[in-house]
Amino acid sequence: MAGRRVECLWKHHVMEQLKQRDRVQCQAFEEIIHQYNRLLERSDLQVVFSERLQTEKYEHQNRHDLSPGVEGSRSDSLQQEMAQMRIKHQEELTELHKKRGELAQSVIELNNQIQQKDKEIQSNEAKMQEYQHQISHLEGECRDLRNSLADLERANQTLRDEYDALQITFSALEEKLRKTTEDNQELVTRWMAEKAQEANKLNAENEKDTRRRQAKLQKDLADAAKEPLPIEPDDDIEVLSEDAGKATGETSPSRQTSRTPSRRASQPPPAGLLDSISNIFGLSDSVQPGLVPSDSRRRRSVNSFGSSPESAEVPSACADVRVPSTALHIFDAHDGEVNAVRFSPGSRLLATGGMDRRVKLWEVVSGRCEPKGALTGSNAGITSIEFDSAGSYLLAASNDFASRIWTVDDFRLRHTLTGHSGKVLSARFLLDYTRIVSGSYDRTLKLWDLRSKVCMKTVFAGSSCNDIVCTEQCVMSGHFDKKIRFWDIRSESIVHELELLGRVTSLDLNHDRTELLSCSRDDLVKIIDLRSNAVRQTFNAQGFKCGSDFTRVTFSPDGSYVAAGSADGVLYIWNVLTGKLDKTLDNGHSSAINSVSWSPSGVYVASVGKGNKAVLWSDM
Repeated sequence: MAGRRVECLWKHHVMEQLKQRDRVQCQAFEEIIHQYNRLLERSDLQVVFSERLQTEKYEHQNRHDLSPGVEGSRSDSLQQEMAQMRIKHQEELTELHKKRGELAQSVIELNNQIQQKDKEIQSNEAKMQEYQHQISHLEGECRDLRNSLADLERANQTLRDEYDALQITFSALEEKLRKTTEDNQELVTRWMAEKAQEANKLNAENEKDTRRRQAKLQKDLADAAKEPLPIEPDDDIEVLSEDAGKATGETSPSRQTSRTPSRRASQPPPAGLLDSISNIFGLSDSVQPGLVPSDSRRRRSVNSFGSSPESAEVPSACADVRVPSTALHIFDAHDGEVNAVRFSPGSRLLATGGMDRRVKLWEVVSGRCEPKGALTGSNAGITSIEFDSAGSYLLAASNDFASRIWTVDDFRLRHTLTGHSGKVLSARFLLDYTRIVSGSYDRTLKLWDLRSKVCMKTVFAGSSCNDIVCTEQCVMSGHFDKKIRFWDIRSESIVHELELLGRVTSLDLNHDRTELLSCSRDDLVKIIDLRSNAVRQTFNAQGFKCGSDFTRVTFSPDGSYVAAGSADGVLYIWNVLTGKLDKTLDNGHSSAINSVSWSPSGVYVASVGKGNKAVLWSDM
């Protein structure tokens, strides 16, 4: 109905316009037509008048013929009048012919204009038909769009209903999680209290047993003193010393020796022995003062990976470090930019992470990297990679605000740690390998416990964290605000801040964890002495330029060399002992190098860049 109404409206509008145009054009030519009609009437009158004159002339001639003498004078005057009238009529006729010619020319021009208007009318009618077809087509499209809009509204309503249902379910699950967390906390508290009671009971039994043994020993000594036994010179001296000790109220050395183990068994060990490495943010494994040392060691001896923290030793320096000189293998690592690369502790595997959301594992065989498998599960590009000390687990940070852990043997995803509100730029194992520290673009550092799979602490760092490294006593983080922050593990505070001249992009530690390697956007690579918290060496070179905010650099396994990639695809290697540039390798990458890793065996160096290429370097 609406379409018909619209069609009637525009037809009525066109008819009104045509009528208006007809009225205007008729008014313009109405006067001309009226004058033309008057000329025609005057022309007819002239003809009639001429005929009348001819008739009168004929009659006059006849009369003259009948009476020539009488009518002579009258005919002369009449002829003169007739001549004057003829001249006047001739002039009027000439004037009328002239006006008639002008009117005829005007009529011709008007006819031409009418023809042009007719052509315009035809073209306008053709355009109107074309516009009518377009209107019909657009009306059909409008109907289709209305139908699509109705379908989308129904789908949107369905999605809203589903969202409301999911929100209700989420609220119920969140409430259930809260209650479960409270119950878990209560159970942990009760468990710790029971463990404390058991420890107190065990300590009390140990003390009673110690007192019982001491009383029995004193009784045996008293009985032995009453028996008459032969005394050797040395024994005499010992007995005399013991008797002297009794006389003075002191305890003999032998008795002190016998009591020392029992006292140590009854006292709790110092906190430093129980906490070989404590939490970065001041959190530590809670040890009740009543626990027996053996129970405490047993409780801390096994982590969530099945390996003991004591086995995580600092890697020793490699005796055979080879400075690379040749690109052994150049291969396509990912479908897009490659951000991270890392060798396994045994140098047998190479892991790469890229913007295609995958971590790929490569087996290094005879100077070539053979694909072994891919670790999937990330929803965005990988930013950093790290193996644990045994090479069994792989930790990767991602742009989807999460960190993930896979097992290397079966490529299975074990943990997904979510909680950051920005992309995670770096994630590292702490040295006990049961906790993880992650730094994010949201300017926070988070501590994760892999046993409970929860975030234990969040610390606001004040600036975006680009990289993290860990030692036994502190965590070091490099930030966008050009600062390196040193976090005390035990006191939950910043011990020291070191400000550089550019944004910090990378951090790395040498083999004995006494020197910190940093790279910044001022195109400088620096070595910082952790014992004095001061810059010890600075490396730069003509042509070296840091390519991005997450360009990673590395120490050699023995700490004698530093390797860094430049924005022009050149690999730079400096000698730490001499402080000079050792080599530049430019035959591997055609784009900026993002990350470099030196194998723990010292034989290979791997680099990845903004292209999809990875390069394996060596001196072979």
